[in-house]
Amino acid sequence: MTFTFIALISFFAALVRSTLGFGESLIAVPLFLLFLPARTAVPLAVMLSVVIALVILARDYRNVHFSSAKWLVLYAVLGIPVGVAILIHAPGGLIKTILAILIIAYALYALYTSASVRRTNVPRYALFLCGFTSGVLGGAYGLNGPPLVIYGNLRQWSAAHFRATLQAYFLPVSLISVLIYRQQGLISTQVIDLFILALLPSIPAIFIGRYLNKRLPKPLFFQYCYWGLIGIGIILLLTTYG
Repeated sequence: MTFTFIALISFFAALVRSTLGFGESLIAVPLFLLFLPARTAVPLAVMLSVVIALVILARDYRNVHFSSAKWLVLYAVLGIPVGVAILIHAPGGLIKTILAILIIAYALYALYTSASVRRTNVPRYALFLCGFTSGVLGGAYGLNGPPLVIYGNLRQWSAAHFRATLQAYFLPVSLISVLIYRQQGLISTQVIDLFILALLPSIPAIFIGRYLNKRLPKPLFFQYCYWGLIGIGIILLLTTYG
């Protein structure tokens, strides 16, 4: 049953990522943690992110905002080792609690932030903070997305630029994270076996997501995803302290 749930989670996470351009770790990591320890769940989700980003970027690379992507990647690289140290040394219950709080806070931010607070002239320190924080969160929890989404919202990127630029970030940063995980002995035989299992349903989900991306009403779909994330965060807290 665990393998079945891992496959189903991977399919849904890849579907959301392909449809929206982000979000698979927000779904995959907390749900993986219901069945796997953090030292297995996080590397598994990040390895899956590499493949998803590669497939999507092969199609959308013309829409990448390279100027922002390169600095986000650079600043994230500085934060990844901090995040990996947190993953290795922090108690599992603490990791789940922080992850749940971050997910709920991000979903509420995305649901209720007014478009009037978004800016096109974003200060450089915001680029650094979003990039570095995404690296820390990615290394520790596989949760790169929220700071990037906030930055993209501030820049008022179009949907096409938003989706493509995030993939240009996710691909190198996820690869670097995987290399660090391997160096720290976190890429075990179990992680590799689960990655192969997760990859099988993820590939068709990517192409289904491309189809949905052109046809689903974006605002409504975003709202469903964000409320779903709040539910996942609550479930994660209940399973940690229940």
